Amino acid sequence: MEETRKWRYGVNRWFVLLFIILGIVFAKMYAPIQPHIQVAPERISETPLFGDFYVTNTIVAMLIMDVLIIMFFLPFMRAAKKGSLLPEGGFAGAAEAITETLYNMVEKSGGKATKTIFPWFATIFITVIVANWMELIPGVDSIGILEHSEHGYATMETFIPGVVALVQGHGAYNLTAYIRTLSTDLNFTAALALISVVMTQVIGIKYQGMGYFGKFLNTHELFSKPFLGVMDLLVGLLEIISEFSKILSFTFRLFGNVFAGSVLLFLVGSMIPVFVQSMLLTFEFGIGAIQAYVFAMLTLVFMAQAAAGHGGEHEEA
Repeated sequence: MEETRKWRYGVNRWFVLLFIILGIVFAKMYAPIQPHIQVAPERISETPLFGDFYVTNTIVAMLIMDVLIIMFFLPFMRAAKKGSLLPEGGFAGAAEAITETLYNMVEKSGGKATKTIFPWFATIFITVIVANWMELIPGVDSIGILEHSEHGYATMETFIPGVVALVQGHGAYNLTAYIRTLSTDLNFTAALALISVVMTQVIGIKYQGMGYFGKFLNTHELFSKPFLGVMDLLVGLLEIISEFSKILSFTFRLFGNVFAGSVLLFLVGSMIPVFVQSMLLTFEFGIGAIQAYVFAMLTLVFMAQAAAGHGGEHEEA
């Protein structure tokens, strides 16, 4: 029987202790400062690309996120095009496992619309989880351009030639990060929310035809049963309000949780040595995954309901 290798704290505790000591040393060398926090993404280009469009640090994060996703799934796509049953390499195998798991999740509740819903569900889940987890990459939100500011900090040379860092003291500099977590940009979360809600309506029309709008404007019993007919109209009005409220709910749920996590990391890093902040990264890892799962699952449920319609089970019976 083969013996599996396990983490032995008695042997490896020195590595943990070393990281803690290094964190304290660097915190003493470059004292953490109160970060500049703002909701809007920061511009990193002085001149617009066209019109009033500037390159922001969240746009850079979006481009990096796209490259990471493409690089991860490209081996799987190549294997699938060749018709290979055995994926080539670890990335292809991992991508296949993720894709199969997501498809099985859609198949359980998607019903006849599984193949239509799956691309939207999988794309939203993978996009959001990668965007959220980019917060854990060293340098994100912490390396960037020094800009003059009325409430800035002083600078000092680091051990790397030509690289400076902000330090406590009177100065005139603030840091504008090159890369900022994409989910902390309301433009990104609002765009995802609009895609989710609009495509839910498109799927509803595809599988129910114009009868899909019956849940918004139900006049079947307006004259035969006036009281119930008026109630149906009011319910339809609530359905319309509900669709618009989904946009706000999707937008601010994702934005609020990820932005709050980023602020928490900033503040803890400015008050406590680095190793304590590192412990919170595990918490943010879980929050990022949960938010991606919630966003994608709600999209799946709404799309499945739109495809099935009210009373869809009775019609099939």
